[in-house]
Parts: sequence; C-alpha cells; structure tokens
Amino acid sequence: MERRVVITGLGAITPIGKDVKETWEGIKNKKCGIDNISSFDTTNFKTKLAAEVKDYNPLEYFETKQAKRLDKSSQFAIIAAREAVKDSGINIENTDFERVGTYVSSGIGGLKTIQEQCEVNTIKGNNRVSPMFIPMSIANMPAGNIAIEFGFKGESMAIVTACSSSTQAIGEAYKTIKIGAEDVIIAGGSEASICEVGIAGFENMKALSNATDKNRASIPFDKERNGFVMGEGAGILVLEELEHAKKRKAKIYGELIGFGSSTDAYHITSPAPNGEGGAKAMTRAMEDANIKPEDVDYINAHGTSTHLNDLIETKAIKKALGEASSTVMVSSTKGNVGHLLGAAGGIEAVICIKAIKEKLVPPTINYKEKDEECDLDIIPNEPRNQEIKIAMSNSLGFGGHNSTIIFKKYEEE
Repeated sequence: MERRVVITGLGAITPIGKDVKETWEGIKNKKCGIDNISSFDTTNFKTKLAAEVKDYNPLEYFETKQAKRLDKSSQFAIIAAREAVKDSGINIENTDFERVGTYVSSGIGGLKTIQEQCEVNTIKGNNRVSPMFIPMSIANMPAGNIAIEFGFKGESMAIVTACSSSTQAIGEAYKTIKIGAEDVIIAGGSEASICEVGIAGFENMKALSNATDKNRASIPFDKERNGFVMGEGAGILVLEELEHAKKRKAKIYGELIGFGSSTDAYHITSPAPNGEGGAKAMTRAMEDANIKPEDVDYINAHGTSTHLNDLIETKAIKKALGEASSTVMVSSTKGNVGHLLGAAGGIEAVICIKAIKEKLVPPTINYKEKDEECDLDIIPNEPRNQEIKIAMSNSLGFGGHNSTIIFKKYEEE
C-alpha cells in the first residue's frame, strides 16, 4: 500500500512578506510586491520594475561570515526552511534525520555571484576570483546549505527544470515519500536573479514587461499583458509520511495527492501551441491522484503575464479538464509576487495550502481588460470566500518542462 503524504510545515520569504503569515496577508489584501528596481541602476534598461524582497538585510538572519559565503538564493532558501522546519516541529528527538531529505531547487542558482565574479575576473584578473565563487553559485547549494544547516542526511537534490523546478522538486519528493524511501522531505525552491545580467538576458529575449506602472506590469490573463515581472524569494514545504506525522502528533495543513510531469519537446522557450504538454502534466497528476476533472476546485495557474503563456495555459486547462474547465476557479498570484522563476512553484504551493486551509481563493489582481482567448473563471481582483477541497498548481518552464501538483484538504480515512 502506498503511503500518504501530508504537509506539516510552511516557510516563505517573498516580495510581499518576510514569512508565510505576512505573505498570506498580502495575498488576502491584494498587495502588489512590484516596484522600481532598487538593487541596481536601470538607466540603460527598458525594464524598470521587479518584485524584490523589501528591506532585506542578511545580517538580520546570518552572522557576517556566513552571509558573505552564501549567495542570496541560498540565504532565502535557508530563511524559508528555518520557518518551515520550526512550523513542522520536527527535531532530532521525534524524527530520524537519516530519513529526512532536502529537495530544494533553483532555476538559475547564484546568478548575482556569477555576475560579480566575472567582473572581478575581467577587471582584476583570474587570481582575484573568490575561492567561494563556485560553492556560492551552483544551483544545488540552496538544497545543500539547508541540509548542512539542520543536519538532514537523507537524499538531497536540486532538480533544475527552469520555471517548473520547485514544482518538480515537490512532486519528486512526494513520490519518494510515497514509496517509503524517506519519511520527511524539505521541498520547494529559491531564486534571487534580479541583477543586471539576469534582467538583460530576459529583457533581450522580449520576455519581460516594459510597463512603468507597477499595477499594470504583471497582469496575467489580461488582454494588455506584455511580459512577466521578475520576482525573488523562496517557498518551502515540509512533506511528511502521514503515519510519521500522526505518531509525533504534528499539525497537518493538507495532503499532497497527485503529481504529473511532461515535456513539450517543441521549442526552447515557447510552449507547444495547443497546450498538449501542460495538459498532459495535469492529466497525469489527476490520474495519480485518482480524481476526475470535476473534482478540482481551484487551479493556481502558472499565469506569467506573457501573451503566449497565458493563452497556451488556457488551452491546456481546457484540454485537460474538458467541460469542468468552465467552472473551475483559476487565478495567478504572479500579480502579487512577480515570477520567481525556479522558485515560483514553491511559493505557489504555500499559497495553495493556505487557500485550502483558510477557505479563500486568491485573486488575480490588477485585472482590467478581458481577453476572450483566456475565458476562464480567473477570480479577478477580489478574493473569493469559498471552500477548496482540491487545488492544483501548474508550472511550465523553458525547455518545454511541465509540472503539476495536486493538494487536498486533509481528512482522516
């Protein structure tokens, strides 16, 4: 018999909150975390806006030496993991740390560190490049640093599938616990790529919004959408085998019941034109969860605010859910926090769990112009007080990666 997987801890640091409580309050109160970029001079950039973590000071969380040895992507991961682990109540007395895994992804890793050290190499020479350059920049270090911080000695990995990375990590963690290979896994993602080279790369491929009004920049499913807004931060879940959680009398936020993944095999940046890849991930997740399309109450869409993504995801939802797509509630929270790239699915998973627990559907904020091509119930502008028994979260990534996870309100059988 396959083991059930529940969520016992949540952690987050986002553009609208330093923790889960503050982030969720921001979602409920329709807070937009997008603003003018403060971390570098944007004079020579068309892109002026991003969703930065506000008033962030690493010395509030780390000793000076540790802060200097951690890229911001690892810092955010550790901060969110600290909250999630504390929230879960796992410790060395009630949990075998040999059976605690760490599946935390980053789509890009330490991009700001890479930029800085390349500049050092060019200006000052190769012998001045930091010996910490590689351990600060490689994409597995958010996972590795969390494991080191807590002493978790189970399987540790960073699954890199672009913007579906943390959803993929959560899904793989679920599968690992389900088959009995681990009892607990810290799962999610972290990203910190708001820097000159990161913005330039996405800007030059015409992926970013060039809006200057923060309330009309990240506008998923809106007819006037013209690109995504980059965000930063981390979202972490503590996934745990049900009997293990019950034995230590843990509080249970919800249950993870399904995971599906697929590849478009179509184009390096564009999704397959009819949404068949995204639809396949959703279909596989529903099959894994043993549910029907009409059982899905809410979808937290990938919803990036690019013309192509929102159109194709709409087609994918219709293809996967059929007639049920006309009644399922759908929203994108990227109007609140921007697009956290590889960490997007991590924070969106946290939001899904809170939505189920609080019986409140997050809105798609700053929506004005209806797009007849995106004719779903996208919960415009105002949250909806309604019970959610089953919530789906989608993530789609460059390279054609599609991942879907399904959460359920926890009920004893």
